[in-house]
Amino acid sequence: MDSPLALGPKVRRVLAIWRFLGLVLLGALIGGVAALAAVGFVNAVVWLNDLLLISPRGRMMAADATLVVLATLLVPTLGGLVVGQLHRGLPDGRPHTPADAIAAVQTRRGRLPARAGGLSALSALVSLGAGASVGQYGPLVHLGATLGSQAARLLRLGRSEDNITIACGVAAAIAAAFNAPLAGIVFAHEVVLRHYALRAFAPVAAAAIVGHVLATQWLAQGALFHIADPAVPRPWEFALFLVLGGLGALVAGAYMHAILGMGRLAKRLPLPLSLRPALAGALLGLTALWVPDILGMGQETLRFATLAGAYGGGELLLVLGLKLAATALCLGLGFAGGVFSPALVIGTLFGALAGTLVMGLGGAQETFIFYAVCGMVAVTAPVIGAPLTTLLIVFELTGSYALTTAALASVTLASPLAAQLFGRSLFDIQLARRGLDLSAGRGRAVLQEARLAELISQDAVTLAPETPLEHAISRLGQAGHGEAYRVDGEGRYRGCVILAELEARREAGTAHTLADCPETPRPVLGPQASLWEAMHRLQQVTGEAIAVVDDEERFLGVAYESSIARAFLHHSDALRREEHGAG
Repeated sequence: MDSPLALGPKVRRVLAIWRFLGLVLLGALIGGVAALAAVGFVNAVVWLNDLLLISPRGRMMAADATLVVLATLLVPTLGGLVVGQLHRGLPDGRPHTPADAIAAVQTRRGRLPARAGGLSALSALVSLGAGASVGQYGPLVHLGATLGSQAARLLRLGRSEDNITIACGVAAAIAAAFNAPLAGIVFAHEVVLRHYALRAFAPVAAAAIVGHVLATQWLAQGALFHIADPAVPRPWEFALFLVLGGLGALVAGAYMHAILGMGRLAKRLPLPLSLRPALAGALLGLTALWVPDILGMGQETLRFATLAGAYGGGELLLVLGLKLAATALCLGLGFAGGVFSPALVIGTLFGALAGTLVMGLGGAQETFIFYAVCGMVAVTAPVIGAPLTTLLIVFELTGSYALTTAALASVTLASPLAAQLFGRSLFDIQLARRGLDLSAGRGRAVLQEARLAELISQDAVTLAPETPLEHAISRLGQAGHGEAYRVDGEGRYRGCVILAELEARREAGTAHTLADCPETPRPVLGPQASLWEAMHRLQQVTGEAIAVVDDEERFLGVAYESSIARAFLHHSDALRREEHGAG
């Protein structure tokens, strides 16, 4: 019989397998709950749009044209008033978005708050139901992420498992909303986790599969749009698809900066935060009397834009410009919703405009759909920072390898160009403006979130400036330290002195107290400084530690170089174990 020592590794391996299988089962359960929530959300939006005469079907069924006009004017405004009141219960007075889920995972904070997630979803439901020009997939992603986080909190799982359950909820929401389980899996890895650890892949895949099955089989959730088998484009058209990708990157940049710019403008408005969505709703309603296509998610507009001849060139340009402006207005002034659905519509309109121009120059009508789809991915992929996900959505929605290949040509130029000109995605730009820079990778983000306050040590020699030189040298010798910190009677930091310098001053007879000794140049940090900043400051330090002071320069303690190095290795090792499936 094996000894207990020999059985140890085997037992640990069996337990690891059971934990892994349990995580896969949990992923499947989260996928089911997230899919039900996503489908319920989508159906509720459709019902509200029909009831409030926002959708084309609701307008067609209305008995009185005057009622349609009143609904167009009043519903977005009243919806904005409700949204503004809901946001008063949210931190910072804003709805939570996929950017918050990304931040929670990338910084390993995890734990998305349930109340903020629920209020954000309700606010998005009201916004979309009232016809705001926002998207539904962003709220669904955050809702799925929140459900995954709450499951991890309920079971008291660790940070790594929390990140995986968040990704499970995201994947299930995408799979259910788009009928695209592969896209859901890739989106969770490409945008949220930003790594492809095998330990995370199986639970995320289980969530996406269960979400897809529930949405398509049991709940009969239909696809976003259907496209018949298209003709094969001519070889020279692939060069146009590539150019379309480059131009689409510029459209994506204009779309992102319009949203961000409107947000900055809104802060300068002499209007309470809770009333800004109502202002956006009133302006939207007035414009929609002229061009109703800008209301809501724009799914009908998207479907018609893929049909050759459904819109003229002037109509496409008008709706494109107004849809972009309406989305920036709604999101900038506080309506809750996503950026993905409007990006799909704007990109499809842009591609359809390009296709119309090509047809006018003698192009074949049979390949018009290629230009619409290429424009769609060229704008959408840079906005969400997920080129692979966007390509898979095209493939899973259309089942056309030819269309996906053409879309690949556009994405090839669109995503890298937009990343160089504007940033990896709108989510990353938003997070960077909140102080979380993900451009240098996840490791840096984690170090930026770790605070120096956790590393403060009181094991340091502090001396008053008037301390006699002999006494200071004796104190340092007894404590076994090579440097001391001058602190005045009010507890304020007055510089650092080095034992070797003190001894040299004593030998030369040029100093009698610490006040007579020059301060050794040394950086200081506050307790809320990040571990990332501390690592960089260490390059300027040749001694033992960095002094930590508060805003009033009161001495709080020191952060030793060894402690900072150990913390760095600890966080790096935690990321390594998570991303490579160890531990």
